[in-house]
Amino acid sequence: MEAAAEILLVEDSPHDVELVLRALRRCNLTDKVRVTRDGVEALDFLFGADGVLCHNPPRWPKVVFLDLKLPRIAGLEVLRKMKMDERSRHIPVVVLTSSREERDVQESYALGVNSYVVKPVDYESFAQVVSDLGHYWVQVNVPPT
Repeated sequence: MEAAAEILLVEDSPHDVELVLRALRRCNLTDKVRVTRDGVEALDFLFGADGVLCHNPPRWPKVVFLDLKLPRIAGLEVLRKMKMDERSRHIPVVVLTSSREERDVQESYALGVNSYVVKPVDYESFAQVVSDLGHYWVQVNVPPT
């Protein structure tokens, strides 16, 4: 039986996936990460390919780290679907993106994102931000039951 993912990382860049996983290794969270490479994979993981929950009972991640620029279905659409569905709207979503576009920030918050983080350019800053996010959302934050 597959272990429950505590972090769902939705990221299409193999380089950024590796950087995130390396950073999460700092707080021993890599074994609790599920990586999906596009919006379709993310929604299939959450809701099943046909929209029927594939988890019985549902085992939701504690947090979703969501890139906005994704193939097939964009990150904002994934966020919209998650926050409009009563089954998943409680899951915290952190947009982790390179976009500094004000319209992306505004739309993300309008859709219910919990945090909007622009990926730092240098590795050390990036690694610190990701490990802080992982630590907070998985080990410190108390989600509703």
